[in-house]
Amino acid sequence: MFAERTGYIVWFSDSKAARGLDKYGTLHYLSRKMHYAVMYMNADVADETVRNLQRLPFVRKVERSYRNEIKTEYEKNVPDKTRFYGL
Repeated sequence: MFAERTGYIVWFSDSKAARGLDKYGTLHYLSRKMHYAVMYMNADVADETVRNLQRLPFVRKVERSYRNEIKTEYEKNVPDKTRFYGL
């Protein structure tokens, strides 16, 4: 139903030209101060899109985001201490 999405961090040198990155995928965040953008694109066309991004004159580096590989289900192994602080 939904296409598999991957995230990429694009480091750029010109923040004005970086606003045009939205035609290569979904532009999630753009940092003008630190000169990077976070964008998401479909996984099946990601390799071709990254090659096209690296050809742009204002792009310095393209990194893949590992956010979807990080464990986000947490377990509570610490015992509950609320009964010690009761009245």
